[in-house]
Amino acid sequence: MERRQLEYFVAIVEHGGFSAAARALHVAQPSLSRSIGKLEHELEVTLFHRVGRTAVLSAAGEALADRARLVLRDLDALRAAARSLGEGVAGRVEIAATSSSGLEPVTGVIAQLRERHPGITVSTTSALSAVEVVAMVLQGRCEAGVCGSAERPAGRGIVAHHLRDEEFLLVVPPGTLSGAGPSVRPEVLHGMRFVLPAPATAVRALFDRLSGSVGGMTVAAEVGDRSMVLPMVLRGIGAGLMPDGWADLARRAGAGVHHFDPPERLPQWLVHRTDVITAAARAFVDATLAASAIR
Repeated sequence: MERRQLEYFVAIVEHGGFSAAARALHVAQPSLSRSIGKLEHELEVTLFHRVGRTAVLSAAGEALADRARLVLRDLDALRAAARSLGEGVAGRVEIAATSSSGLEPVTGVIAQLRERHPGITVSTTSALSAVEVVAMVLQGRCEAGVCGSAERPAGRGIVAHHLRDEEFLLVVPPGTLSGAGPSVRPEVLHGMRFVLPAPATAVRALFDRLSGSVGGMTVAAEVGDRSMVLPMVLRGIGAGLMPDGWADLARRAGAGVHHFDPPERLPQWLVHRTDVITAAARAFVDATLAASAIR
């Protein structure tokens, strides 16, 4: 079994077929097909069912997919460890993050790494929820993740570090609640319309809880991309419930930003695998924990 075979296999899984994987890898499709055929012969299993021009993972392929990603991660970790002995920490680290965590602490940590370890490239992947972040780390799609969750994220082979408690804020169109102070009681939400992300997110859970207790709260718009919430708030479509990582951007854009009294908070976590991680990932983890300790 060769590394290239695993890379080809994972690419087919990620891109949804042989043709798309061949284009992404810049290799000829017959060469890719031969490599997968050789891998299937060596393993004595069928990894894909060929249905017309599509390829569907077999049961054996499903079982191998996550393991293949993790093997490739471990090989990258070994290579990066060897390189770092002579060249300093370098390499690429892929981080899964929910929208608020992508702003803070991830943005701040990337800025620190740029100064301390210019050879590191951080690639971020957006996730809707803590469950999705954990899944990406467990599956080997990302080496680490940052997310908000009321419960400590758990999974076999991962560790979770508490970073801080992020605070949820009420963000309203310009001129709304102009007479209110910096903090508002939940009762002020009665009669308001909101721009919200899809269900199964921490923000949506907060909206549902507040709506159940306050009443009279309605959904004006639902977005799949949470970066659309603030622009819609600024256009007056509705209010938003946003983690504090968005506060500075919202204020500079002209939105009204209010704390809740009492505060609405959610623990924020850093998760990563317990076994071998690349030197670049270790640098990201260490920088994130150090930033958390300073707060």
